[in-house]
Amino acid sequence: MFSFLAQALTTLETTFYKLPGSAVIQRYVKSSHQNDPGRTILELILVVFAIRTLLQSRTRADRTGSHFIQFNKKEIDELVDEWAPEPLGAPLTPSEQYDLHALPIVAGQNGVKPKLVSTGKTAVNLASLNFAGLAGNEYIKERAVETLRKYGLGSCGPPGFYGTLDVHMDLERDIADFLGTEASILYSQGFSTVSSVIPAFCKRGDIIVADRGVNFAIQKGIQISRSTVRWYDHNDLESLEAVLQSIEKDRKKRRGPLTRRFIITEGIFERDGAMIDLPKIIELKYKYKYRLLLDESYSFGAVGRTGRGLTEIYNVPASKVDMLIGSCAIGLCAGGGFCAGSNIVVDHQRINGPSFVFSAAMPALLAVSASEGINIFRSTPSIFETLQENVRAARAILDKVEYITIPSHPASPLIHIQIKPAYSPAASTSNALSSPSSSSSVGTPAPLSPPPSTAGSLHPVSAAMLTPTKHTRDHHEKLLLHPEVIEAEERLLQEIVDECLGQNVMVTKAKRLRGQENVEARPGLKLAISAGLTRKEIEKAVGVVKAVCVKVLGRRK
Repeated sequence: MFSFLAQALTTLETTFYKLPGSAVIQRYVKSSHQNDPGRTILELILVVFAIRTLLQSRTRADRTGSHFIQFNKKEIDELVDEWAPEPLGAPLTPSEQYDLHALPIVAGQNGVKPKLVSTGKTAVNLASLNFAGLAGNEYIKERAVETLRKYGLGSCGPPGFYGTLDVHMDLERDIADFLGTEASILYSQGFSTVSSVIPAFCKRGDIIVADRGVNFAIQKGIQISRSTVRWYDHNDLESLEAVLQSIEKDRKKRRGPLTRRFIITEGIFERDGAMIDLPKIIELKYKYKYRLLLDESYSFGAVGRTGRGLTEIYNVPASKVDMLIGSCAIGLCAGGGFCAGSNIVVDHQRINGPSFVFSAAMPALLAVSASEGINIFRSTPSIFETLQENVRAARAILDKVEYITIPSHPASPLIHIQIKPAYSPAASTSNALSSPSSSSSVGTPAPLSPPPSTAGSLHPVSAAMLTPTKHTRDHHEKLLLHPEVIEAEERLLQEIVDECLGQNVMVTKAKRLRGQENVEARPGLKLAISAGLTRKEIEKAVGVVKAVCVKVLGRRK
C-alpha cells in the first residue's frame, strides 16, 4: 500500500514538473512558506474553495432557473419606476456652495495678470502656482500649438503599449540631464505620481518613516502600499532620529530580518511651505540604512539657482536621493509629474508603477511644453534670482503684520498665512471650548454663513488662553482645530480673499480635505509668488493683502 502511494506521488511530481511554469510555482511556494507558513496554508484553502465554488456554481449547474425569482412584466416595470440612482457625490455644504460661487472667472488664458470676467479688469494673480512665470509664455504656447498639429491631442494609450512618443522620451532625458540623475520616468497626472511611486517600491512588511505633514497624495500612496508606517513630528529631525532609533532597537530586540525601509518627506511642504534640512536627512538615511523618497513637487522649478530644487540649494548630488519626485504641472506649468533616480529605480516603475502602467500617457503638447520650460531654466537662470527677490519683498511686508503668522520658509515662494492664535475666532461657545472638561460637549457647528458682516461679530479668543504652555499646549491645539473655530477662521479668510479680489489681487485659501487627511491643518491663505511679476508689482499686490488683513482682523483687537 505504501509503495503504491509512493509511486503515485512520484508520478504526480514528475508530471507536475513537466508542466510549463511549474518551476516558478515551486519557487513561489518555497519562498512564501519560508517567510510565512501560515500564508501558504491560507492560499491552499482559498484555491480549494475557489475550485469548489466553480464546480458547484448554481448558474452553471442549474439551467432551469429554479433558484431565481421570477417577475412578470408589470412587476419589472414597477421596480424600474421605483429605482432611484444614488448621487455620484455628496451634496455641497453651504460653505462649499459659497466658495464655489466666489471663485473668480478668468477671460482668456491664465497667467500673472489675467482678466476678470466680473469686472473686465486685469488682476494680479497670487493664487496660481506659477513660480517661474511660465504660464502664458508665448514661445511655449507656439511650440504647444505646433505639437498639437503634428501629434494630435491625446496619446491614446498607456506608455507601455503604444502611448509613448519621441517627445516623451526627450522629456525624460531632459529631466534626468537637468537634475543630474541616471534616468527619469514620466507620469501623466501630478497627483498620481507620488501615490504610484510609493506602492511600486513599498510593500507589505516594509517600513515607512514619514513626516506627519506630508501632502494628501503621499498619504494615499502610503495607504495603498500597506507597509508598516511610523510617523515623526512635522519637520522635526530630532523626532525623525528618535523614530529611527526606536525601529532599530525593536529589530535588534526581536532579532528580526532586515526589511526594506524608506524615509518619505517633501522638499517644500504643501501643507505650510516649510522646508526640510536635506543634508541632515541624508545623513540619517545613511546612518540607519534607509532609502529616501523626496517629493519636490513644490520646490522643483521654484528654488535653487537654476530651479533644480533642494539638491541645488544644499549642493547635494541628486544621486543621494533614491527617488526624487517632481511635478511638471507646478514647476513647469505643463502637466503630469516625474520620478528621477537610477536606471534600476526607473525601470522598476515601468512595470510596477500603477499609474504608469494603467493610465494613458501624457499628451504630447504637455511634454513639449515641459521640455521648453527646462530649456528656459537652463538659458535664463536669472528667473530664479527675480523670484527670490520677489519672495523677500513679499515677506518683508507680511512679516510686519501683527495679526498673522507665516509658517513658511523665508525662501519658499509658496507662502502660507495663518491667523495668530490671539486673534483666532471662536464661536459663541468659546467659553465652553476653553474648558478642557467641556470641550467634548460642543455640538455640531452651524453651517458657514457667507455674508462678510457676520465674520466681524465673532468674539476673539484671549491671548492668555491660547498661549502655549507645558500644561495647556495640547488643549490649545485641539481648540484651534475645533470644527467651530475652523469654520469661523475659514469665514474670516474668505472675507480677506473677497476683499483682495475687489482690489484686483487674486489670493486663495488653502484647500483641505477635512476628515480625510491624517492630521488636520489650520485654515490659512496661500500666496504663490511669481517671477513673472516685477518687484514693484509684488510689493503693491502684497501691500493690498497686508491692508486687507489689518482691516479684517483688526476688528478683533
